[in-house]
Amino acid sequence: MYRHFFKRLIDIVLSFIGIVVLALPMLVFAFIIKAEDPGPVFFRQKRIGIHKTQFSLLKFRSMKMSTPHDMPTHMLENPEQYILRCGRWMRKMSIDELPQLFNILKGDISIVGPRPIVEKETQIYGDDVEKLLSVKPGLTGYWQAYARNNATYESGERQKMEMYYVEHNSLWLDIKILFKTVISVIKKEGAQ
Repeated sequence: MYRHFFKRLIDIVLSFIGIVVLALPMLVFAFIIKAEDPGPVFFRQKRIGIHKTQFSLLKFRSMKMSTPHDMPTHMLENPEQYILRCGRWMRKMSIDELPQLFNILKGDISIVGPRPIVEKETQIYGDDVEKLLSVKPGLTGYWQAYARNNATYESGERQKMEMYYVEHNSLWLDIKILFKTVISVIKKEGAQ
């Protein structure tokens, strides 16, 4: 009970600080996206959250307007053809994820948790989907921090890593994941 309250308090404080500090850079990124490919600056996608609640995950748009919007990038055939020039470096530096600070502030996701999934991905987890959705998804998590795109659904490694977090989640694990995420982003480990 107290751990959930404390985690939510940290989410609110850190996401608010992040939004304030990064407001100007986010404005610049928005201008760059708009200049390269007319259309909305943000990309919204329905995701499944804790206890199967649906919400719109917010990202900077890194893909062209012609991209099919009904599935995640990793499920597209030849996704490279759809990525904006600015989208490549935004993804490598995880800049496209910054608008999710608003999702954190709202309470859709936490700073740390399993990656929020789309409806099609629920089938991949089989009997473990209920357990996966028993915790709030996160901006970053065990899978992203320790493997990013090097652990795939096809290999089964991503599912194992997400379930490891669900089964071992704690404030200490969250702190370790946060530090590892920063290091992974700086070193561009597993980035696409």
